[in-house]
Amino acid sequence: MTSAAYQGNRVEENVVLVPFAREHLHRALKLSQEMSWPYRLEDWDVALQLGHGYVLQRLGEVIGTAAWWPYGDTYASAGMIIVAKAAQGRGYGARLMDALLASARPRTVMLNSTAEGIMLYRRRGFVPLGTIHQHHGIPRGCFEMPPSGLIKPMAVSDFEAITRLDQEATGLERRRMLDRLLQSGDGYVLQRGGTPRGYAICRLFGRGHVIGPVVADSPADARALIEAALAPLGRSFVRIDTSATSQLGEWLDGIGLQQVSDATTMILGTPAPSTGPARLFAFANQSFG
Repeated sequence: MTSAAYQGNRVEENVVLVPFAREHLHRALKLSQEMSWPYRLEDWDVALQLGHGYVLQRLGEVIGTAAWWPYGDTYASAGMIIVAKAAQGRGYGARLMDALLASARPRTVMLNSTAEGIMLYRRRGFVPLGTIHQHHGIPRGCFEMPPSGLIKPMAVSDFEAITRLDQEATGLERRRMLDRLLQSGDGYVLQRGGTPRGYAICRLFGRGHVIGPVVADSPADARALIEAALAPLGRSFVRIDTSATSQLGEWLDGIGLQQVSDATTMILGTPAPSTGPARLFAFANQSFG
């Protein structure tokens, strides 16, 4: 590891790349606040518990971050790739991304890119796969828990079935992530014939709550799970990230969760084979997928 970063044809001293550690959390939070990303310290902490990453430091100040999360030995997601505004345009994003890929590969790596980041990822072989829409706001009206015969609060005994259902929908082994999200959130299970056929997790995140992942066999089932998660929240701020093909966008707009931005899903490698019929309708967040 070198203590210098290349800037054009000259070398900038005192910039070091180091593994992301707990001691960097507060400075990483400050960096995301500069970018108006609504992460809390707790959100950074959960991300670090579940994954790996790097920070770029200049004289002890964090000027860049990048993280990735393994799903078994074959797949991973990447995110939280930030470079301070004053340090942009100097190749730091490339340096962080190259370190991340050297650590995560040969896994297939998935990420969701802003418009500004697409060329950085294209140059490293990523190709577009789809679009994610971010919806957020304070829901209009009151929501009631659907009939108990259809949806119930998740119990510990449901966890194994939920992990299998998640893998059916995503093709990914995400047991550790789901377990951690449920430690700080509430889960809901949709059943048919006594068998789980969908689930949703709602937890504190960013400016309020995020609902995701949501896995179901159909858009109607996904809506029922989201309504169950909304029922106890009242007039709370809620965020849901969903794919452009989910068939949920118009309904989310209609209940007051307006689409506010989008991101391009990109992949380096072979997509995970989902076996269905369960599908992923809402993401844990844009970094975890």
